[in-house]
Amino acid sequence: MNKLIVQNFEKVKQNLPKQVKLVAVSKTKPKEDIETLYQKGQRIFGENRVEELVTKFKELPKDIEWHMIGHLQSKKVKKIAPFISLIHSIDSLKLLIEVNKEAKKNNRVIDCLLQFHIAQEESKYGFSEQEGIDLLNSAEIKKLKNIQIKGVMGMATFTSNQELLTSEFKKLAEISKLTSIIIPGSTEISMGMSGDYLLAIQNGSTIIRVGSTIFGPRN
Repeated sequence: MNKLIVQNFEKVKQNLPKQVKLVAVSKTKPKEDIETLYQKGQRIFGENRVEELVTKFKELPKDIEWHMIGHLQSKKVKKIAPFISLIHSIDSLKLLIEVNKEAKKNNRVIDCLLQFHIAQEESKYGFSEQEGIDLLNSAEIKKLKNIQIKGVMGMATFTSNQELLTSEFKKLAEISKLTSIIIPGSTEISMGMSGDYLLAIQNGSTIIRVGSTIFGPRN
């Protein structure tokens, strides 16, 4: 058992209010590291690549709740549809339709978060506020019976500027209030990563995605 990973994990857990879920982001990390946290009671793990996610699902205990947190191509949805617990990164109607189709084939309802673009960087994915609201109000989304919108996700700017991060987190929390009026119960807010999760929690996050703070730097 990797003692440093256990120490890091316990430090993060100490800072977590009861209502906040921890997604341990295990991308690029070996299954042994995941098993270490599993033995400590962690059950939610996040991956950002479909192939790695599928491999780990096959090799690890079946009561793990797998979250897809990275950009997802429509053509790869079928690989994760049989088992995925939550997709954080829904950034188009096309992708949502594909998830619904594959969920139906597997006789499942798949939980999803809409990803909103809140960062300064143009390279990050996500809906604008208006695009997301329009989608939730659209006739198309009402036809999708095999997906469930559980809330919103956002990736903040990669910066140490606390004021900028706070404003971006507040923005996503405001969007969440609007989306939960349109779809009651869609109250999850996935925001906050290793460098900024405490600030995200202060601003309303209900799901944090923490990798390197627990597992150490990636290769």
